[in-house]
Amino acid sequence: MGRKRSHAPPLLLASCSSSCCRCKLLFLFFFFFVVVFTAPARALPLCTDSRAPVALNGTTLSFCGGGGGNGSSCCGAAADAALRKQFEAMNVSDAACAGVVKSLLCAKCNPYSAELFKSTSKIRTVPVLCNGSTSASSSQSKDSTQDYCKLVWETCKNVTILNSPFQPPLQGGAGLPSSSSKLTDVWQSENDFCTSFGGTSDNQSVCLNGNEVSFSTTEPSPNPKGICLERIGNGSYLNMAPHPDGSNRVFLSSQAGKIWLATVPEQGSGGTLQLDEASPFLDLTDEVHFDSEFGLMGIAFHPKFATNGRFFVSYNCDRTQSPKCAGRCSCNSDVNCDPSKLGSDNGARPCQYQVVVSEYSAKVSSSNVSEATSANPSEVRRIFTMGLPYTAHHGGQILFGPKDGYMYLMMGDGGNKGDPFNFSQNKKSLLGKIMRLDVDGVQTQSQITNQSLWGNYSIPKDNPFSEDSDLQQEIWALGLRNPWRCSFDSERPSYFYCADVGQDLYEEVDLISKGGNYGWRAYEGPYIYHPEWTPGGNTSLNSINAIFPVMGYSHSDINKNIGSASITGGFVYRGSSDPCLYGRYMYADLYASAMWTGTETPVSSGNYTSTLLPFSCSKNSPIPCESASGSPQPSLGYIFSFGEDSNKDVFLLASKGVYRVVRPSLCGYACPTEKPATNTGSTSPSGSSSLASGKRVGKLAAVMTFVLYALCF
Repeated sequence: MGRKRSHAPPLLLASCSSSCCRCKLLFLFFFFFVVVFTAPARALPLCTDSRAPVALNGTTLSFCGGGGGNGSSCCGAAADAALRKQFEAMNVSDAACAGVVKSLLCAKCNPYSAELFKSTSKIRTVPVLCNGSTSASSSQSKDSTQDYCKLVWETCKNVTILNSPFQPPLQGGAGLPSSSSKLTDVWQSENDFCTSFGGTSDNQSVCLNGNEVSFSTTEPSPNPKGICLERIGNGSYLNMAPHPDGSNRVFLSSQAGKIWLATVPEQGSGGTLQLDEASPFLDLTDEVHFDSEFGLMGIAFHPKFATNGRFFVSYNCDRTQSPKCAGRCSCNSDVNCDPSKLGSDNGARPCQYQVVVSEYSAKVSSSNVSEATSANPSEVRRIFTMGLPYTAHHGGQILFGPKDGYMYLMMGDGGNKGDPFNFSQNKKSLLGKIMRLDVDGVQTQSQITNQSLWGNYSIPKDNPFSEDSDLQQEIWALGLRNPWRCSFDSERPSYFYCADVGQDLYEEVDLISKGGNYGWRAYEGPYIYHPEWTPGGNTSLNSINAIFPVMGYSHSDINKNIGSASITGGFVYRGSSDPCLYGRYMYADLYASAMWTGTETPVSSGNYTSTLLPFSCSKNSPIPCESASGSPQPSLGYIFSFGEDSNKDVFLLASKGVYRVVRPSLCGYACPTEKPATNTGSTSPSGSSSLASGKRVGKLAAVMTFVLYALCF
């Protein structure tokens, strides 16, 4: 039978096979040795519509030609034809200028068009043109990269262009008339023109240098020598969320169903996590069905929580125990599934267990929501309820998008080895998907029924179904097996990382984009997957545009015997304690045997390299770390999740406590850019004082992660 890996307390770990459940963690070498996996993956580029570019598969667009460096494009035949029509309508008489204008129009097809056309004020009509002194990382020469904006100006400044694309990208700028016009009709000089359209390929953007994109070649900060941790709590938690008021408080939740409000000590203070176990912020243990696979799986606070007090909880319930646990079964005729033919799974009937997202509110006695120390125990609204076909792989994390304010709900394929009913690839099923929901509007029961919704929410108009009528309207991305811990990069919110637990071979990290298909069960990571049992049919490889992982590891990388593994996704490190980690994505294995960081090089390229690093416990840890027999590494137990607070410090939520990343020198690791420890002071619960480390000045890129080997037998 296949492994069912989830993240549960070790005594209840039914998430692996029987042999896996008898895992002995044998901690082996790599204390001073760093292993770098040198085969980079390629993924995010991103199109202007937030979708990933599609592979051209050897074909060439008739107007704009081939795709980007990886043979992909943001244009299909229809978009290519529309650009040709737009170009011909411009009636550009000068051949050299016509060539330049064509390249600017075709930049919309470039796999990095989302970055090229990014604007803080309004939609750009012309991509960012490389301008000024910048280091190129492309096939273009350095001179052409530096001078491309100047070249565009010199080539086209006196050429008449009908319906010119050169519209000032800044609000309030004068637009070109729709009749024939020249650049000199609006801009007086090259400097004025390039102020509007120029840019450099710094470490946060890309620019167009002709037909190619220029990336930053900024040297990363020194590689970290290891990860230093301090243990600040003994409790075992599944979720952490920073208090939205920006204070030094966080919300922690247990899988059993309780949520606490806790205070995080300042780094260097020697303090520990402060919370009252006997007085939870909210206790849902009577609502939550808790065992190894089920429980309270996610918490998320509304972007305006500080004023409206709204927050949301994702959990599982048992319909045989609660009359309120009553959602539609995900195995139904719409997805060609008959629940009567599924049989029982671990003693449970199909759709006996449900995934629920509910809304609650903070209990306040004044207008200041930040003063709330508890929540109203009554549910405000049932956002979502769906019955699960089997007893595993149901994800359950919820997040709010930092840019759009919508709720993202992560859902696994529903369980059983190999997703036999192919739910993940079925566009009418919500299993194996990431959903995007609008929870700000309240629907009437008739609206819910007429739209076949799974609860009280509405559908964002720009969800992928608007362009793919076959797709269920809630779906944002598909082809996932069991997404376990996703996060947005707080500095670059278009970067949406999700770790996806594998079946037999590979654990992966994906960069999620609108409508993206991440391959399962046609692929497991980069490998073609061959299911043993397929009552739900198969998906042919050439029928999907699978997006492959940007990072990941094979099971054999951490366990040479059986290869048991289960990924835990983390965060891009934006803290200030370890500058040699800054800008790197951190992730780990559940069994606390290995941790990695992923580095994007160049920045914005979508090319990642993963690094496996040692880790240690700080000599000043407020709570001593437990040691592992025969190893200098601390024993963490199981790593269930990562967390992040308002300071952007990163935490590990493990079965043996809560751990925080601290200054590397406290563990004897050298980081040349580490600054001497300073007392940043405390932040009031009201969030009135600014967080010094909340405003990051440096753009330091670095690597972090942990190493240890788990052998299961």
